[in-house]
Amino acid sequence: MNKFSILLLDDIPENIYSLKLLIEENFDINIFTAFKAQEAIEIVMNNPIDLILTDVQMPDIDGFQFAQYLKDIESTKDIPVIFITGIYEKDEYKNRGYDIGGIEYITKPIDNKLLISKLKIYINIFNTIKSSNDKLNKAEDLLIHSAKMASMGEMIGLISHQLKQPLNVLSLCVEDINLSYEFKELNDTYMEDFYKSTKDQIEYMNKTINSFLDFFNPKKKKEKFLIKNSIYQSKEILKSRIDKLSVIFHLNIDESLELFGVEVELTQVLINIINNSLDAFSEKNIKKPEIFIKLFKKDNKSILLIEDNAFGVENNQLEKILEPYFTTKNSGTGIGLHMVKLIIKNNFNGELEVLNTQKGLSFIIFLENKG
Repeated sequence: MNKFSILLLDDIPENIYSLKLLIEENFDINIFTAFKAQEAIEIVMNNPIDLILTDVQMPDIDGFQFAQYLKDIESTKDIPVIFITGIYEKDEYKNRGYDIGGIEYITKPIDNKLLISKLKIYINIFNTIKSSNDKLNKAEDLLIHSAKMASMGEMIGLISHQLKQPLNVLSLCVEDINLSYEFKELNDTYMEDFYKSTKDQIEYMNKTINSFLDFFNPKKKKEKFLIKNSIYQSKEILKSRIDKLSVIFHLNIDESLELFGVEVELTQVLINIINNSLDAFSEKNIKKPEIFIKLFKKDNKSILLIEDNAFGVENNQLEKILEPYFTTKNSGTGIGLHMVKLIIKNNFNGELEVLNTQKGLSFIIFLENKG
C-alpha cells in the first residue's frame, strides 16, 4: 500500500525541522519539505501529496495565495490544506482560509498532541479510502477479465467462420489437383495458379489467427496509433457476422486522428458496440441494417460516433445500459457494454454517452486528441 505523503511549507527552516521531527516520531509516512511556495508547487506537481501543512505569512507568495493557486488547478484542487500561523488568528483570516479550501487552522505555538491526533484522523481516512479504491480497482479488473472470457467464446465462433471459407477453398484445390494429376492435366500455368491460390489462403488464415492472438495479448505497450486502425480492424474481425446480416457501413472519418494507448483495447470497445448493433439487427429482424461511424476533431477532443438503425432501446433502459450485468438480450451477460465504459474511462481517460436517436442507438466517445 502506498504511504501517506505530507508536504510541509514554511520559510523558516527551524519550524520545518521541528515539525518534521515531531511527525517522524509518530508516523511512518513520506514527508516533503519546502521553504518557498514555488518549491512547494513543483513538489505537488511531481509527487502524489495527500496533505499540506503550510505557514501563512511568507515572502513573495503567502500561504493563502499558495492554497488558492492549488485550488485553481484540476489535479491539485482536492488536496487538503492545514494552515499554521502565529499571526493571522482573527476570524476574518480563518474564514478566508476555509473559503479557499483549508480544512484546519492551527495557531502557534502548536499543541503537539492536538496536531498528532488530527493527523491520525486524516491518515486513517486516507488508508480507508485507499483500501476501498484498491478493492474497487480489483473488482473492475476482474469484471474486465470476466468480460474478456465471456467474449472469447464469441471470438472462437467468429474465427471459425473466418477460417471455414479458406479451408473450403484449400480443400477444393487439393481435390482439383488430385483430379488433374489423374487426367494428366498438370502444367506450369496450372501449378502457378495452384501455388498462388493456396498461398493466399494460407496467408489469410495466418493473418486471421495472429490478429485474434494479438487481440488477447495482455502485454501490449501503450503508444500512439491511428484511430482508423481500430475501426477497420473491428470490422474485419466481425466480417462474418456483418456479411451474414448484410450490414451496410457508412464511414465518415478523419483518418489523421491519433490516440495514445493500446490499439487493441479501442478495437475491443468498437467490437462490443458493433456486436451490440448486430445482435439488435438479428433480434429485431431489421431488413436493411446500417451502421454509421463518424470520427472528427472538436476543440481538443477526438469524437467517435457509432450509430445503428435498430430503433434504440426503451428510455427507462437507456440509463441502465452501461451498468454491470444489465442486459436487454435473452442470452446476454450485461458485461460487454459496461466493459466499454470502463476501458474508455480508465484506459483512455475518455467519456462515453449513449443516446436514442431517430434511427436507433448512438454511442458517442470523447477522446483526448493526440493528432
